[in-house]
Amino acid sequence: MDRYDLCVLGGGPSGYAAAMRAVDFGKKVLLIEKDKLGGAGIYDGALSSKTFWEISKEYESFHRKMRRYGLPMPSLHFSNIVKEVQEAVNERGDQLTDHMNRVIKNNPYLFTFKNGWGKLISKNVVQVDIKGDKTSFFAEDIIIATGSRPRRLSNIPIDEETILTSDGISNLKDLPKSLVILGAGVIGCEFATIFSNFGKTRVHLIAKDDRILPFEDPDLVQMVEENLEANGVLIHRNSRLETMEIQDKQVNYVLTHPDDSQESFEAEKALVSVGRVPNVENTGMKEIGLELNDIGYIIDNDTQTNLDHIYAVGDMTSDIALVNVGELEGRHAVEKIYGSPKRNLIYENISTIMFLNPEVAGVGMNEQQAQKQGLNYRCASFDFRCIPRAIAMRNTQGFFKILVTDDEDMKILGMRALGEHASSAIQAVALLISMEKGIEELAELIHPHPSILEGIQECVRMLFGKSIYKPSIFQDYLKFKCYRDGSYQPEGSF
Repeated sequence: MDRYDLCVLGGGPSGYAAAMRAVDFGKKVLLIEKDKLGGAGIYDGALSSKTFWEISKEYESFHRKMRRYGLPMPSLHFSNIVKEVQEAVNERGDQLTDHMNRVIKNNPYLFTFKNGWGKLISKNVVQVDIKGDKTSFFAEDIIIATGSRPRRLSNIPIDEETILTSDGISNLKDLPKSLVILGAGVIGCEFATIFSNFGKTRVHLIAKDDRILPFEDPDLVQMVEENLEANGVLIHRNSRLETMEIQDKQVNYVLTHPDDSQESFEAEKALVSVGRVPNVENTGMKEIGLELNDIGYIIDNDTQTNLDHIYAVGDMTSDIALVNVGELEGRHAVEKIYGSPKRNLIYENISTIMFLNPEVAGVGMNEQQAQKQGLNYRCASFDFRCIPRAIAMRNTQGFFKILVTDDEDMKILGMRALGEHASSAIQAVALLISMEKGIEELAELIHPHPSILEGIQECVRMLFGKSIYKPSIFQDYLKFKCYRDGSYQPEGSF
């Protein structure tokens, strides 16, 4: 039986990052992936859907400009969209494979890749099934990174042709004339944005709450909802799905509304977006005694499981299921095994992006979360209409919002950014959160002009009471408020 220092089960973002970090330590590594390197970080997931979004955003922007100048819009061919998405996916997938092959060439004794189904036989033995040929390997340490898949509902006949999950989007042959999306979380809203941006699909979005994205603040959600509805999206708020069936290759579904009335609808396609579940089936995890929660996620303590020498990272744990988080966890697990990390993982400064209209980025807490924790805080919001770069871009929809502690230190609790370049604007704040710093460093930092980042600086200056535009005067554009002891304080009392 061949022996390895480390076996990594799963070649998605977290598993690949873990394996490559182990290379840095000069360890003998076995990486096992049942399908394609990159996993959902590339295929039917993050990269493919975001490429889809980028194309739709570019099309929507182009369409808007053509209307503004009174010019006709050229025809749209869905096959060209699919081709471009596939090219992006192949480019990244081939790049990972090429890199790994070069690592193997440089370290033929130290790095091994097996393209097969990995299964835990014990806490130190892994069996790999490659087309029926089974081989066992011994590993001193094991990292589980087998990822997740879209959650299915037993009462919905998902066939990935008419009723789809995100895995089935690549099966579409053309933009559907109509699409109903079950689930108004991030993924559901992103696909509602994508399909409505092309202007060829009538989109219905089923939200069980009174608004989409219920975990975000109302001011943020309102802008996203208004844009979706302006693009023709019908949002079924406070609605409960009773049935969804395929009839004559169409989707028929029935909703119950808040007044208990029921209504039937029909759509060409349906997308079920109700979360993801971890891949634990036929992996041997339960059999060897790994501790799982009721949903099937591995219970871990800073990536370490209840079994010595076994670690869990990425979507296999109940932490934030994001590519950047999975990569961080994979690297951290290896550093725990072979090094000495300076501190445990922290998730308070994790940056996130929601590919909506407008683009949304966030780090740390929003107001809902701060209030739920009973925190006192100060909050400033700066509208993109006051940012010269946004005016020059002719796209002034959006705002920056920063939360800080309600004290002299004014440590940053969180930030939300909506609008163009939002995802590029939050890293400085993420760094300050991780350092438990206040906002003073940002107040006088000289940003390039004109740039969207100048809006962050003015937002910070508002909190210090020294912004160029005064919130008491420009109330339609700027907001400055204080939440203390369970309620917002009257203006001028803080």
